[in-house]
Amino acid sequence: MAPPPLLLLQDIRHAVGTTPLLDGATLSVSAGERLALVGRNGSGKSTLLRIAAGEIEPHGGGTRFLQPGTTLRTLPQEPELGGHGTVWDYVAAGLGPADDPHRARTLLAALGLTGEEAPARLSGGEARRAALARVLAPSPDILLLDEPTNHLDLPAIAWLERELAGMRGTALVLISHDRRFLGSLTRAMVWLDRGVTRRLEQGFSGFEAWRDQVLEEEERDRHKLDRQIVREEHWLRYGVTARRKRNMRRVGELAALRRRRREALRPTGTVRMAAAEGAGSGSLVIEAKGIAKRYGDAPPVVHGFSTRILRGDRVGLVGPNGAGKTTLLNLLTGMLAPDEGVVRLGTGLAMVTLDQKREALDPTLSLAETLTGGQGDTVFVGGQARHVIGYMKDFLFQPDQARTAVGALSGGERGRLLLARALSKPSNLLVLDEPTNDLDLETLDLLEEVLAEYAGTALVVSHDRDFLDRVATG
Repeated sequence: MAPPPLLLLQDIRHAVGTTPLLDGATLSVSAGERLALVGRNGSGKSTLLRIAAGEIEPHGGGTRFLQPGTTLRTLPQEPELGGHGTVWDYVAAGLGPADDPHRARTLLAALGLTGEEAPARLSGGEARRAALARVLAPSPDILLLDEPTNHLDLPAIAWLERELAGMRGTALVLISHDRRFLGSLTRAMVWLDRGVTRRLEQGFSGFEAWRDQVLEEEERDRHKLDRQIVREEHWLRYGVTARRKRNMRRVGELAALRRRRREALRPTGTVRMAAAEGAGSGSLVIEAKGIAKRYGDAPPVVHGFSTRILRGDRVGLVGPNGAGKTTLLNLLTGMLAPDEGVVRLGTGLAMVTLDQKREALDPTLSLAETLTGGQGDTVFVGGQARHVIGYMKDFLFQPDQARTAVGALSGGERGRLLLARALSKPSNLLVLDEPTNDLDLETLDLLEEVLAEYAGTALVVSHDRDFLDRVATG
């Protein structure tokens, strides 16, 4: 007989405003289990994790059970370090009476932090490392990790994989877009889709084929339901009117069929993504000869670097956090002047940039205003006018989200919005600085296809190994 779960959520129902988010979701976590929680951006993964952690109550009901004495720690998608004087103060605040402070110090050192840093001055990657040290140090019975690899460089991701793999007695629930990370660590999948959860007792390697099979079966069922509705509607129009009581029952059954069809058509959606391409650039896009850059008395960030980037190249820039990838990107695109050497840009360049920190988004503007620039309800994509609602749907936003403030969107939805805005502008040079942060797996697939079909040139900074393998030509 299987042991009882340490954590159990049953029939969780939750809405944001009037929009249902969770509609009977379940989650069971047993000792030592390794679960991946996957689903579309905005599907409610982070909300379900917060309910599992006991941070919020489900608005529509459901039950949460945690075995007495079970220790649980959560890494949020956006750690909040405010109110602490130093990183050590923040990490120590997460320790219980029986926890070992020495382990916390060891983890901080392994993550490249001393503990004396001021939280307000940390980069996104450093804040993520501090938050990891805080949740890993107690060695809890259950770890809930929401996008733990965001802002981490490749060495840090590899370190985190080893650390989590070695925590044999700890149950993990991971939300992540990093396929390789999920494949290494998880042994079962929980798919959150349209408010309900489905579970697959396999690792990530079997998930996508299983998900596609489920959706194909739903499509077949939908066609059967459509045919049944057509038959009932024909009867309603042309059938005999005797035995009115029975007829009213059939009218009610038809209404129920229509409700089932509407529910079946609640958007699983397909991201339709294409880059608006500008006129072609020259064959030489960027040439750098012996460029160097330093800040103050620090060692050079870039020194003696030369390269030629030609039209159609898709170049990945990799390196540890703080190595200077963004600086190099700015040097190559002419946004920053080198201290030494020369950068020559090709002719006819039309550049579009996706920034790392999402700073280009005004949280007070609505989704529609962000896409249209506040000018009416039209988006121009590749010179062609599109209604903003139709363009939003291409990126899996619903019509009723048009007036939603950007600040109310999930991290993944903000990432998708930035992509929608960037890809609407005509370009022949795409500059993508950490484009994969917070994106769901399906959106990543489509972004990979867009870059593969893009006739221009792309410069991509990313720590997502699978994404780089699929996209970069050099």
